[in-house]
Amino acid sequence: MAGIPLTVTASPQHRAPARSSTQRNVENVVLGKLHFVPEYPSFYPDELIGGRKTAWLYVCQWCYSYSHELLKYAAHCKVCPCKDEPPPGELIYEKNGYAIHQVDGEENKLFAQNLSLFAKLFLDTKSVFFDVSSFLYYLLILQPPKSSSLLTNGATPGPSHGQVVGFFSKEKMSWDNNNLACILTFPPWQRRNLSQILIAASYVLGRHEGRFGGPEKPLSAPGRKAYLSYWCGEVAREVLRAPGKKTVSVRDISESCWILGEDVVAALREMGITESRKTAGGNLVANKSRIKAWVEKHGSSLTPIVDAEAFLLDEVSLEGSAVDGASEESE
Repeated sequence: MAGIPLTVTASPQHRAPARSSTQRNVENVVLGKLHFVPEYPSFYPDELIGGRKTAWLYVCQWCYSYSHELLKYAAHCKVCPCKDEPPPGELIYEKNGYAIHQVDGEENKLFAQNLSLFAKLFLDTKSVFFDVSSFLYYLLILQPPKSSSLLTNGATPGPSHGQVVGFFSKEKMSWDNNNLACILTFPPWQRRNLSQILIAASYVLGRHEGRFGGPEKPLSAPGRKAYLSYWCGEVAREVLRAPGKKTVSVRDISESCWILGEDVVAALREMGITESRKTAGGNLVANKSRIKAWVEKHGSSLTPIVDAEAFLLDEVSLEGSAVDGASEESE
């Protein structure tokens, strides 16, 4: 079963060579027992996928090794060392049927490289990083329910360890303070808002590390939509969670939610709840009643997407300082 050699690295900027963003080099991909059509080309080595273009690519759902030959793929799946083991990395979160594992690219190079190659089939704006040692990967795992078909829709996970359904990655050291570099929910599990769990986790981890920032930009159109959904929900929860008439500024919301001020403003505008008037200082004004109406219209929950206390990190507090109250107007 093919895998990228551990010695392969990209250019000095750690980017893969340029390739047309529209000319797919894999026509069909099979992950486990699931078949779907890639959207973009990936940088699989030509000699390992049967040429510059292949009709079928078979990817192991446990280790993401790949082959364009069905018999080799089937033989690998029978003996894959990851088949009966938990996904790699360290468990850092577990609640309500979901788990998140942190994978160090330096310690799991082949897995991280193969995962990145698979992800590139569905991402246009992100390049695959062959030098994965400077990245951390966070796997979102749907744990096996006792009696439900929700888990895999036909895939065959290990007996008790669940199915990886998406992930995000981030640089171990980001000069721009980005808390996320790349995010993907695998196609069979999209439209379930699972990206919101990954995004929320990235902010909890960022707070824990003292990394005040956001995702690597520019965002793709789907990425921006997902982030606006998260930012809007967080802003609404922050403004509505406390009674009182104390004015809450964008800075207050930003510091409490650990969301950049520019992203808070983008959320307020996306929600369409700002008034035409501004304060004497030129700040935007949002009426609390309009925020309540937005929450009701969109069916948003006031419960946080992830439980910060459920993260299995060290004893450093994950809780930020909260504002004392929310007002009828937030600037």
